[in-house]
Order: sequence, then structure tokens, then C-alpha cells
Amino acid sequence: MAKESKNKTFVLRIDQDTMNAIEKWAADEFRSVNGQILYVLDQALKKNGRLPKSKKSKPIVTDD
Repeated sequence: MAKESKNKTFVLRIDQDTMNAIEKWAADEFRSVNGQILYVLDQALKKNGRLPKSKKSKPIVTDD
């Protein structure tokens, strides 16, 4: 039986210079590009008070 993921998949269009910067940043922090993008988004959402109360205390889990 396959494990059902709670993550939503979508296509992200990003320019090459930005992608290169994210790839380098991810490598510097020993994360995948996907993990790095999720981390940056999570930090921005927390900083700006945009996460639901129940989400604030849960860490990001990726399949990386």
C-alpha cells in the first residue's frame, strides 16, 4: 500500500540565475534544492505571521 503524501506538487518557473543561487545555498547548508525552498518559505511565513497556529511548532519534513 502506497504512503499518501500530504505535500502538494506544483511546477515552479524560475530564472537560471536564481536557480543557480538556490542550488549553491542548498549545497552550502547540506539540503536538497526542494528542501532549501521549503525552508526559506517556512522561515518567511513564520517571520510574517502567515502560518496557522498549529503549523508553527511543526518542523518541515521532506523526502530528501
